[in-house]
Amino acid sequence: MNDDQLLRYSRHILVDEIGIEAQQRFLDAHALIIGAGGLGAPAAMYLAAAGIGKITLVDADTVDLTNLQRQIVHMTRSVGQAKVESAKETLNALNPGVDVIAVNARADADWLDVNLSDASVVLDCSDNFATRHAINAACVKHGVPLVSGAALRFDGQISTFDFRLADSPCCACVFPPDQPFEEVACSTMGVFAPTVGIIGTMQAAEALRVIGGFGETLAGRLMMLDSLRMEWNTMKIARQKDCAVCGSDFLQRAQRGL
Repeated sequence: MNDDQLLRYSRHILVDEIGIEAQQRFLDAHALIIGAGGLGAPAAMYLAAAGIGKITLVDADTVDLTNLQRQIVHMTRSVGQAKVESAKETLNALNPGVDVIAVNARADADWLDVNLSDASVVLDCSDNFATRHAINAACVKHGVPLVSGAALRFDGQISTFDFRLADSPCCACVFPPDQPFEEVACSTMGVFAPTVGIIGTMQAAEALRVIGGFGETLAGRLMMLDSLRMEWNTMKIARQKDCAVCGSDFLQRAQRGL
């Protein structure tokens, strides 16, 4: 860590639970963020500010005027630009010492299988059911910790699935992929802007705890926010032995490359 970095990150280093050791782990880490929208925007900005050495942003969308009410990584001048390129410009301006990789593509199962394994942590900031389950399955297969967030209207939720732990549940333990599910989106239902800011910022905090190895993450817990009443509820979650994704049958197939 050079003198400029010691100064830039001094307020982290002064915190006993973080110190130079965890800050160096931040600098050595790679965070993969799927989605550069309402959740990914604050998450990416806080991780860049905190000094995560490499951040890969994956999103296939372009910036629309309606995004600017909540997607704070983008500017008015960015309308029409690829979201990942717009976000990269902001993050580079915020912290030039971070290596930001912009991937203008959809994170499907094939892409994730090839590109996810070298990540220190994955942040699911996507906005659709299919992508969420593809991310979860890839993280289970490669044993990469996953911080998953979601928000709609005044409601938000967040959990961490740490597959380095033998008894960790996965997203499918809580939301089975074969369960009937009605897909809804901000474009039709709307969203209270600070709700995505709260959840996205918490995703950054979870990712930093995972990487830095301090504090207690949300592994084994699902937190749900009602930002209309500003109430939090926490539900304990456990690994399901018959889970279609992290159950023994799936893991054996994944190990055989099937």
